[in-house]
Amino acid sequence: MNLKKVSDGLHKLNTSQIIALGFAGVIFVGGLILWLPFCSAPGQAVTFPDAVFTAATSVCVTGLSTVVMATRWSNIGKIVILCLIQIGGIGLIALANMIFISFRRKISLKNRRIIKESYNLDQMGGVVPVMRSVVKCVFLAEGVGAVLYAICFVPEFGWKKGMTHAVFLAISAFCNAGIDLFGETSLAAYVSSPLVNLTTIGLIIVSGLGFIVWWDLWDKFRKIIKKELSPGRFFRVLRLQSKLVLTMTGILVFAGALLVFIFESGNPLTLADKPLGTKIMASFFQSVTTRTAGFYTIDQSQLSTSTVIISLLWMFTGGSPMGTAGGVKTTTIAVLILSIVAYLQGKKDVEVYGRRIRESYLRSAMVVAGTSLLILFTMSVLLSAAMPEADLADILYEITSAVATVGLSRGLTPQLNVTGKWIVILTMYLGRIGPLTLGTAVVAKVRNMPGSTTHLGEEDIMIG
Repeated sequence: MNLKKVSDGLHKLNTSQIIALGFAGVIFVGGLILWLPFCSAPGQAVTFPDAVFTAATSVCVTGLSTVVMATRWSNIGKIVILCLIQIGGIGLIALANMIFISFRRKISLKNRRIIKESYNLDQMGGVVPVMRSVVKCVFLAEGVGAVLYAICFVPEFGWKKGMTHAVFLAISAFCNAGIDLFGETSLAAYVSSPLVNLTTIGLIIVSGLGFIVWWDLWDKFRKIIKKELSPGRFFRVLRLQSKLVLTMTGILVFAGALLVFIFESGNPLTLADKPLGTKIMASFFQSVTTRTAGFYTIDQSQLSTSTVIISLLWMFTGGSPMGTAGGVKTTTIAVLILSIVAYLQGKKDVEVYGRRIRESYLRSAMVVAGTSLLILFTMSVLLSAAMPEADLADILYEITSAVATVGLSRGLTPQLNVTGKWIVILTMYLGRIGPLTLGTAVVAKVRNMPGSTTHLGEEDIMIG
């Protein structure tokens, strides 16, 4: 093999292609490592498709699992899975470049461009400080979560096992991976535990806001503490990104919890026999976890049809940009809704909070949502063909969960055949790298093709 040709070939790749290939490479290598005998628990051999599936669900921070994580993997295997989750949560590019920084090596302009695109930044300036802040914030949040979990798990399991559960769950929750070590029932045993529920909800929401929103909120809080800003103007001076994210997050969390409470309070298979406090807590947990986390405190296969539909919509929406969440993102849905309202009102521009949204953002939102829907439809058809005996609702739930990197399932994942496993692996991968990144990677060269800027004559068509 000519290493120079390989190097030249990699150098010609654009940033989107490097991101896509990087995630694919980590999934493949992770699958090979997990396939090794020492990663499996004694007497629990793992097939290659299951090993790759576990690597994919970890790196893509999804949470779907074809095997029981708590019993199928050895301690080494669980450590490998935890490392893959952390890589998927922080980002492959950030971790790789943090290694370069630790060895006092400069980050090249190309690598800075990769960081910019992988974190959806608007400009090149300050990408390294941003990356450092991301890593610090991630470890700080996970540390706080681990301490809170330990308060519950250490008295129950003892120091060693309790801390293992606490650390693993904190990292998994913050990275929105939805993977735990409690067996087949996720967090159902803690449906009435305020500490476990609130800690998990907090980690999911905070990580799902996105790091840009974090820094914006901290900047404004700091100004309030220094008396440079009055509390009454706090929301008004936030960036438009933060306003849209906070607004959409609030609507989705509270509206989702209210709808789940209404639909499940009388369901004898889920919440009918639970106390009022538990019903409210479980409703909020379901509303939050469907947006990208994958943990559950109530059996997803026993949900009412109405709750299933709401969960599908919430999963498809997901969290917010530059965070660990999946889905098409809250800002994408917000832009699409605002554009529809503007067009119905006969307005030329899409406006919100006294600002005009650029036409390019509207196009990006349409590309992301449209591509995600296309992936969802295509993979649902393929999985239906591979698993003809499966229920359609279970298939839609599985594929929506995979493409939005959520991790919730109605029990179909362990029943997947080999073909079905590879279909879901591909779906998780496409959902993780993002439709916009995928589209850019595929059509990047089209922009430079001769004739790509040619203006053709216009002609009317009928719409609707």
